[in-house]
Amino acid sequence: MTATTAPARGSRVRGAFSKRNVLPWVFLAPGLLLALVFKFLPMGKGVWLSFFKVRPFLGDQWVGLDNYTRVLTDHRFQEAIGHTLLLGLGQSLGAIAVGFALALLLEGQARSLKIMRTAVFLPVVTATAVVGEMWRLLYYPTSDGIVNHGLGLLGLGPIQFLDNPDTALWATMVMSVWMLAPYNMVIILAGLAGVDRTLYEAAAMDGVSLWQRLRYVTLPAIRPALGIVLTLAAIRGLRVFTEVYVLTGGGPAGSTEVWMTRAYTLGFTRNDIGGASAASVVLLCVTLLLTVTVNHFRKRGDVR
Repeated sequence: MTATTAPARGSRVRGAFSKRNVLPWVFLAPGLLLALVFKFLPMGKGVWLSFFKVRPFLGDQWVGLDNYTRVLTDHRFQEAIGHTLLLGLGQSLGAIAVGFALALLLEGQARSLKIMRTAVFLPVVTATAVVGEMWRLLYYPTSDGIVNHGLGLLGLGPIQFLDNPDTALWATMVMSVWMLAPYNMVIILAGLAGVDRTLYEAAAMDGVSLWQRLRYVTLPAIRPALGIVLTLAAIRGLRVFTEVYVLTGGGPAGSTEVWMTRAYTLGFTRNDIGGASAASVVLLCVTLLLTVTVNHFRKRGDVR
């Protein structure tokens, strides 16, 4: 019995370490190593520092959950959470709506449509810092600004888009929708490519209206693509940082300060590394919870 099982066990071990099984890990190793060094180890260090009062050259002092309590009870942080939710919800819904409209308009195989889709996708591949500076010029607060010049032709303005606490967050939201909508468009276009065209033909023969076609044919067919878009929107909405930091820096008077800009201010302006780490850990937990929730409801919808 022992003599017969030993060769079989050895063959299983050799099979586990065969060239076909090992080769993929060889190619993945550099990326995994980079992710470990520059992502997961710093992430673990951030979780560790969130329980300490970080004092360079004096030694870190254990404070337990005090950093979390202090951050969550800070009125500035609470306002930043409100701004994050408003901005994230607005930019997500706006980008999905605009991306869906663009996908419907630019669906097809014509060369002109391919050129248009490429042009529309450019904001996604452009650096956010460049986009922010471009929109700062568009929002220039005098009549020389492009947007205010257009409003002047209508007898309106000039409007202080970024210098007015009442309009700064909405102006940032418009820029975010402009950046994110083309990305959603590509995902929705992939979903539209799988829609059975005979359904459209049958609906046209039955005299179904355009709205009914969208509601009963298109939307159910692209539900998986919309699920991916919603999951990504949930993650991006909470982690918004670069566009706010470049466009307004969190101002004026903190009217556009969001979760990540507040954490950045705590860590790099006020030197409160422990508080910034606690804010980042809370953001990580909320993001994971929101992602799991969205995926749960998406899977339930797919089952139905």
